[in-house]
Amino acid sequence: MKVYLLAAGLFLAISSCSNKTAPVSNNSSKMKARFEVSGLCSNYTFSLIEGNKDTSLVEASWTNPQTDTTYKNAFGVKNPCDLPEGLKVGDEFYFELDNDRPNRCMVCMAYYPTPTKKLNIKVLEVVKK
Repeated sequence: MKVYLLAAGLFLAISSCSNKTAPVSNNSSKMKARFEVSGLCSNYTFSLIEGNKDTSLVEASWTNPQTDTTYKNAFGVKNPCDLPEGLKVGDEFYFELDNDRPNRCMVCMAYYPTPTKKLNIKVLEVVKK
């Protein structure tokens, strides 16, 4: 029984959320987003405010059916546990796409509407206001 508990604890430690951010580089793939909606069970909505506004990556316009609020260049995230702790609605941050990172994130299954386009992102720096 102790082995199962140890294995479960190890799995949870490995899959836990990260609070680290990497320094911003002069990488042209760097983009800037704003945290728009924090929905139940890590159902987050962001809007792209600087960078590649390719509509194959983001939704040019998305309306939250719960609030009737429309967001431009909206997207959700595939990897909510990789977002830094303390990131909150209204925060702006620089990020880059991180498609090589596997999603090792366990979140509850409750539903809150988000844009259908979702990205794996790596937060580089939260912009201080």
